[in-house]
Amino acid sequence: MSGRLRRCPLDRTYTLQERCPACGEPTVTAHPPRFSPEDRYGHYRRVMKGWTR
Repeated sequence: MSGRLRRCPLDRTYTLQERCPACGEPTVTAHPPRFSPEDRYGHYRRVMKGWTR
């Protein structure tokens, strides 16, 4: 078990476990990825999401 907070995508409960204690589904990390001003692929990621002008 890690010390990172995790969240169940189905019922949106927070836990520290790899699986949700309520429904048994795998959990995902609740933290966003780290930001880097030198992100080489940030432009392409924003184009894919439609966030560019």
